[in-house]
Amino acid sequence: MEFCTSLVVILASVSVIVAQDVEESYLVINGSLPMAHTDASYICATIDWWPDNKCDYHQCPWGSSSALNLDLSHPFLAKAVQAFKRMRIRVGGSLQDQVLYKVGNYSGPCHPFTKTKGGLFGFSKGCLPMSRWDELNQFFNQTRALVTFGLNALYGRQQVKKGAWGGDWNSSNARDFIKYTVSKGYKIDSWEFGNELSGKGIGAMVDADQYGSDVIELRGIIDDLYRRFRPKPLLVAPGGFFDKQWFATLLQSSGSEIVNVLTLHLYNLGPGVDRNLVKKILDPHFLSRASVTFTGLQQTIDMDGPWASAWIGESGGAYNSGGLHVSDTFVNSFWYLDQLGMAAKYHTKVYCRQTLIGGNYGLLNRTTFMPNPDYYSALLWDQLMGTGVLAVDRKNIAPHLRTYAHCSKGKPGITLLLINLSNRTHFTLSVHNILNINLHTTQYKTLKKKSPFVHDLKTAVSWVGSKSTDENLSREEYHLTPRHGNIQSKTMLLNGVPLELTRNGDIPSLKPTMVKVDSPISIAPLSIKFLQFPNFDAPGCE
Repeated sequence: MEFCTSLVVILASVSVIVAQDVEESYLVINGSLPMAHTDASYICATIDWWPDNKCDYHQCPWGSSSALNLDLSHPFLAKAVQAFKRMRIRVGGSLQDQVLYKVGNYSGPCHPFTKTKGGLFGFSKGCLPMSRWDELNQFFNQTRALVTFGLNALYGRQQVKKGAWGGDWNSSNARDFIKYTVSKGYKIDSWEFGNELSGKGIGAMVDADQYGSDVIELRGIIDDLYRRFRPKPLLVAPGGFFDKQWFATLLQSSGSEIVNVLTLHLYNLGPGVDRNLVKKILDPHFLSRASVTFTGLQQTIDMDGPWASAWIGESGGAYNSGGLHVSDTFVNSFWYLDQLGMAAKYHTKVYCRQTLIGGNYGLLNRTTFMPNPDYYSALLWDQLMGTGVLAVDRKNIAPHLRTYAHCSKGKPGITLLLINLSNRTHFTLSVHNILNINLHTTQYKTLKKKSPFVHDLKTAVSWVGSKSTDENLSREEYHLTPRHGNIQSKTMLLNGVPLELTRNGDIPSLKPTMVKVDSPISIAPLSIKFLQFPNFDAPGCE
């Protein structure tokens, strides 16, 4: 009786497998020379200025998550940032060009943002008191965060026509603010000039030549106030949506070595209210459209500003606070991790996620401060993916399987990221090294002739090493799936175990499953997998 029961279970399992589409795939990874490099602190998240009465689509998802009122003492917040090697935090957002700094010669009132008719984005100007700036910097120091601060680039200008602002930037308030920051010994990695004022702007725009003149002035302020410091903070601009001609003019008019970083904002999923958000996220052709923007930015830098690097200064997938029950669920990690991988291939050094907390797209829940699924995706990237980006040649691979490879972080070998967007196709893979691919071509041809899935699970071999001791090594696997198979679940599973804070409120340890390095590789439908290969011969990673 026991034998019959076991047989039924086995046959039932096989029938489930057979019901799925099965595709064999073939990857060739080039570890001889990275195709691009990211910064060590590639993962970045923003703290925005939006007050609790910022509302979109009849919902107000910000609460007390503004730079002015976020509870910096909440234990979950500090632990979430400290879990990263060194997370970059960008303080900025739509209202940053209306922030006044209560310091130096500024003698006006210092009030938070309030709703007002005729104000930019429907809000008044707001003020940052230095007591709050002190508190923010205490938090940054406690968590070892790298800080990028977005300065007000509209101060002193006048609106010359609808949406267009003219006149010189009045740098006095920013200078006093930076001077105070230096005097207190606060470590700011980079100063960003303005938010979404490029091209046609979002709410407001400034002419590119004028912008170029203003960043020259800001460069002079940074060079003067940090004259005794090495290295000096980076100058980052323009923190806006990509307009090729505008970005090129900014670089040409400001000149060599003025702007260190060109920052781009990207919300390629459209408005958060879009009912097709999930469909877009799972559409590989839609996701790939972002490559056009990455290509344009890189071409602009190569031609007009080779001294500058590229950052994604802000990206939340869906704009206007993100998508409710989408941006804070498992399915959003398909978009997020895919864009982290894609941006890195196009020489992006830093990728700032909107937001650390606040809106529907926060890495942390705005009320409980508990991590959303994308937080764990970001943390896994930070722990596993090194700075070297490796080329992956895809043979016989459907577009629904997204593949990215990096040098491993802090370990020998490489780490492979697999993202399966298909809801029915189960992929099996053989992974090859370009350095010894010819040794295994025959094996691959033989493998392709064998189609039954159960048989393939036994025979597919991942040829990733070149040493005779490979059979004694293990690889690490981190398989991400949603709870109960619901892709809009707010709970992510790692190798079948729910990722939840410990009883002490600590971030859980992200433990891999250890698998023999030459055992078959497969990835289930609608799941994500990181694989770390310790024996992959990658001289470019040494």
